[in-house]
Amino acid sequence: MNPIQRAFLETPIGFLEINCTGKGIRSLDFINFKVKVKRTPACLKDCKDQIREYFNGKRNQFAVPLDLEGSPFQLKVWNELLKVPYGTTITYFELARRIGDVKALRAVGGANATNPASILVPCHRVIGMDGKLVGYGGGLWRKKWLLEHEYAFAQRDLFYV
Repeated sequence: MNPIQRAFLETPIGFLEINCTGKGIRSLDFINFKVKVKRTPACLKDCKDQIREYFNGKRNQFAVPLDLEGSPFQLKVWNELLKVPYGTTITYFELARRIGDVKALRAVGGANATNPASILVPCHRVIGMDGKLVGYGGGLWRKKWLLEHEYAFAQRDLFYV
């Protein structure tokens, strides 16, 4: 059994707690309090570097191993979320369609809400049918910030070759 190791990272929208096993990242969550950032376990150094690059507008895809725990349905939804490109959004209905069951809309929303690795598994890119921001474990203000951040950098990239 691999022990869980933990690190913290300060970002422009609050602190993140990142947990990993020997196999990969288990969770990444916003926390609503300050922490003293201490030594980073080796399994988390690359993840922290990539998240810093993301917030600095220098990374739009992550290349860290994941070790997520969930039901087969949740894992299916989270794996589909990994395919949603940087700087774009999809609706919950579209996500349900992509996993092959538009009748599972509520279950898809539930799986999205329990995503253990926000940002890495980009659940913030899922919006309501009416285009509104709905539901985000880190708070809707963070979801809005992340989408504006991605859109700004995605648009900038259109003009630079």
